[in-house]
Amino acid sequence: MILLVILQIVLVLVGVAFLTLLERKILGYIQLRKGPNKVGFMGLLQPFADGIKLFTKEFSPPTVSNFFPYLISPIFTLMLSLMGWSLVPYLGYGIFYNYSVILFLCIVSVSVYTIMLAGWSSNSKYSLLGGLRAGAQTISYEVSLILILLSPIFLWNSFKFQDFLYLSEYIGWPLFLVFPLALCWFVTILAETNRTPFDLAEGESELVSGFNTEYMGVGFALIMLGEYSSILLMSFLFSLIFSGLSVLLFSVSVYWFLWARGSYPRYRYDNLMSLCWKSFLPVSLSFLLFFWSISN
Repeated sequence: MILLVILQIVLVLVGVAFLTLLERKILGYIQLRKGPNKVGFMGLLQPFADGIKLFTKEFSPPTVSNFFPYLISPIFTLMLSLMGWSLVPYLGYGIFYNYSVILFLCIVSVSVYTIMLAGWSSNSKYSLLGGLRAGAQTISYEVSLILILLSPIFLWNSFKFQDFLYLSEYIGWPLFLVFPLALCWFVTILAETNRTPFDLAEGESELVSGFNTEYMGVGFALIMLGEYSSILLMSFLFSLIFSGLSVLLFSVSVYWFLWARGSYPRYRYDNLMSLCWKSFLPVSLSFLLFFWSISN
């Protein structure tokens, strides 16, 4: 069990390292340039060079920060993301949890507090505003996320990701009905992970860098690892729920995360909230009632 946990953490961190390289390559080609291609063959060693640079930089916290919360917030950000990975039925011990979906929702709900704590403890107006934005955004889209997850729970009468894997693979969804729900899930996880075009917590035009303005070196690296680990986790669950763990859908979902960053402008904040409460909430509720009626 311990070896599996260690192996899974190593695989996730290596995946995150090369995800950052893939993102820089995709953004480079979108902007008609090459991206990293000097360190190692075709830039393959660039993530390790970046990691060494970040983890060896001098740690210099703001003198007016609330030091202890400022220090532990990035650690908890990465730790909660890795806890989420432990629940999925692949090289993890999520297969032993009968209520792994509920525990996953608890982890997602708690993770917003690390961002808010990071923004508040930095004692910077830009960081505080970024943390408040992230809190309001994440809590709002959690409602949509939970309602979307309730649809397969009602349909298959299980709270276990392992059952999701078997049932979606061997029974399947009616794809022509599920496509709008899958689209809502993807946009929701974009907002949950604070990614473009919903990166309102990190708007450089008005918030400098948002909730992580005062972080550097190790702190910034841990926040970045947590964010990219969450991208992989949400894409993994997207594939698990809607296609029975299709590698193709997982790869396409990760690519969409990166492609959206180079293609779409940032949403206005009122439009972001309106999209959640006036569009996704009615759609997810309608699908929930539909699958509830089928299951009964």
